[in-house]
Amino acid sequence: MQRHSPVSHAAYHDLLRSLLDESVAGMRGTPTRVTRKGKTYWYDTYRVGTDVRKRYIGEDSEDLQARIDRHQALKDETEARKKERSRLIRLLRAEGFLGSDGATGSLLAAMATAGVFRLGGTVIGTHAFRLYEGELGIRYRFDQTAMTQDMDIASFEQLSLSLSQEEQVSPPIQDVLSDFTFDPVPSLDPGRVWRWRQTRNDTLVEFLTPSFRAEEDLRPLEALGVSAQSLHFLNYLIAAPIPAAVLYRSGVLVQIPRPERFAIHKLIVADRRREGPGSLKARKDRLQAAFLIDALAEDRPDDLAQAWEDARQNGPKWRERLDRSLEVVPEIRSRILACL
Repeated sequence: MQRHSPVSHAAYHDLLRSLLDESVAGMRGTPTRVTRKGKTYWYDTYRVGTDVRKRYIGEDSEDLQARIDRHQALKDETEARKKERSRLIRLLRAEGFLGSDGATGSLLAAMATAGVFRLGGTVIGTHAFRLYEGELGIRYRFDQTAMTQDMDIASFEQLSLSLSQEEQVSPPIQDVLSDFTFDPVPSLDPGRVWRWRQTRNDTLVEFLTPSFRAEEDLRPLEALGVSAQSLHFLNYLIAAPIPAAVLYRSGVLVQIPRPERFAIHKLIVADRRREGPGSLKARKDRLQAAFLIDALAEDRPDDLAQAWEDARQNGPKWRERLDRSLEVVPEIRSRILACL
């Protein structure tokens, strides 16, 4: 396991902190608390003419409250903070951090500007895996940097419905994707689109949501203005996501799954592959899981142990998937059990 230097790891977290500051600095009105089903959320409430509008900021936390308390100071420092982020990204690139290519970075930036990640969207898959480099301070080998251009965005249906009562992405997702020459891919359910294909290179953008019923059907993500393919086991992956910084221009703020949940979920996905658990995709799933588990077993063994227990407590089907996957890579089981 190779590590980035402490200086570069600290620089990444400075970059992330600056992006989080920026998410509050743009407030136009009065911060307002809204409580739904026992959870508290913050909105920026402001007027446009005679209309009162709300812009979602985030779920209540001590960090968010502290930023809201000093939002005027953050607003005054916007330009200086942007220049500092650009400097940090140059430093991180010089230290060997993985940057984002122009196509991916510009697409994520456009989605962030539209509000996709602020309104519950979570980047999953290989794009998320690459971003754990900064979160964990680990170096990827050359063979681990290969990635598909396809992008998966996941969100909870109920959260999206709740947020949509006040706000939706703007401009609409279909307009954002159209600007990048993505066309909607027809589904078996007419009028409901959950994935888009880029005309020049067949890159796919797909929207997903957890399934809490027997079937894996299409469900609406109201705040994002799209349909989504529902999948079993996905609720575990995207519970309590974390912020991440994409190294593109002066930085892009997205959110990704917690690394320990990503790793355990990959073991489940490897066993679920339609191509079979011995397929190339399943092997890639297990390799990503093993890499993260090695890092987490050293640095965050309690987090890894808790994620493991949470998954297994979800029922016999979960335990069967995990056990079958670990039969293929017993060394991963040893690393996990050593943390319990």
